[in-house]
Amino acid sequence: MERKLLHDDSHLTLEDRKIIQVGIENNSTKSSIARTIGKDATTVAKEIRRHRRFKPRNPFNHPIVCARMRTCPTKPCVKRCALYEEPKCNHRDKSPGACNKCKDGPRCHLDKYCYNAVTADKKYHDDLVGTRVGIDLTPTEQDAIAQIIVPLLKKGQSIHQILSAHPEIKQCDRTLYNYIEGGVFKEYGIDNFSLKEQVNRKQFKQKYKKRKAPANYEGRKYTDYLQFLAENPETPTVEMDTVYNNQEGPYIQTFLFPKTAFMIGFLHSHKTSESMAKSIDWLQERLGKEQFSRLFPVLLTDRGPEFEMHQLFELDSSDNSRLSIFYCDPMQSCQKPHVENNHNYVRDIIPNSYPLSGLTQESIDLMFSHINSTPRKSLGDKTPFEVFCFLYGKDVPEVLSIRKIDRDDVVLKPELIFAK
Repeated sequence: MERKLLHDDSHLTLEDRKIIQVGIENNSTKSSIARTIGKDATTVAKEIRRHRRFKPRNPFNHPIVCARMRTCPTKPCVKRCALYEEPKCNHRDKSPGACNKCKDGPRCHLDKYCYNAVTADKKYHDDLVGTRVGIDLTPTEQDAIAQIIVPLLKKGQSIHQILSAHPEIKQCDRTLYNYIEGGVFKEYGIDNFSLKEQVNRKQFKQKYKKRKAPANYEGRKYTDYLQFLAENPETPTVEMDTVYNNQEGPYIQTFLFPKTAFMIGFLHSHKTSESMAKSIDWLQERLGKEQFSRLFPVLLTDRGPEFEMHQLFELDSSDNSRLSIFYCDPMQSCQKPHVENNHNYVRDIIPNSYPLSGLTQESIDLMFSHINSTPRKSLGDKTPFEVFCFLYGKDVPEVLSIRKIDRDDVVLKPELIFAK
């Protein structure tokens, strides 16, 4: 007599897994859970065992948990000995097989296993996809097929023609086409253009841009910057940013000294770390190592792609450290407020709608000479130029191509650098 099946052979669904999780939480046996979802008990047991999540115990108050603890002759236990025996738990190790909502959970000092239906279902589908990745060929089978098809394809035969004459190849036409298009036989000199009826068109070698590796900001985040300031409260910081009116450029790299509100800028054609770091090289060369270290010990900037290669800024041409750079948190321009606020003066002279293509470095230096000659209430009505000269000397602005403008001659309008 044919045995009647009490369960089907379909895959477990998310709803089935949710029922399994509820069964575990209600302390049901695997057999009763299996009957509820119409599956075999072994299916439920394998599901729980494969997808339960290990949760290690906290050994702080109980460094050693041993099944022989009450009868052990060597006490107290300070480390595992030859008599050590792993404690067992029927609820965890037998049925239902996980510790979800166990009544002894708060008092339990053992390692635990927890089952989550959503996590288990996602893991199952990920594994299902992973098992289908790759090709269904061993290296020996791949070589045997290649020995047959390679010389015939080079003679101009089609895949169908080859398969009709070689029944020992068990793969169908479509499978072999997929293998060839996927580069399985590339090492044998066979690719798309080896196929008789393949359209012979130019390959797009860089059709898609290669994904960039994420920038590494470890040790240079804003929290690291705050810790650095706490340890080095007297070290000045220079805030760095970029101003532009068009994504295609050009770009103005700005540096602001917060204590003096003194700002300088450099014109760039490319928005790259290599281009922006050249300004640092120029400053170090013009100022000298001692004066440069005094003015630029720390840079604070945002996470723009033009600043992400920190080593170009921190190291000189001889790979010697010359400054420290830190980055604000994403979308937190308020963490470098001085340079952001000082850009209002830049925007008075270079509104958003104005093209920057006709500007030169000389016009940028002229603009910042006028901005730095504007008195500030925060500086006691002194100008940034005056305060900067007082702190660092009158020759430093000259080296930076910034000159003093008489107060009555200061112009903060576009006509300063744009032709009328």
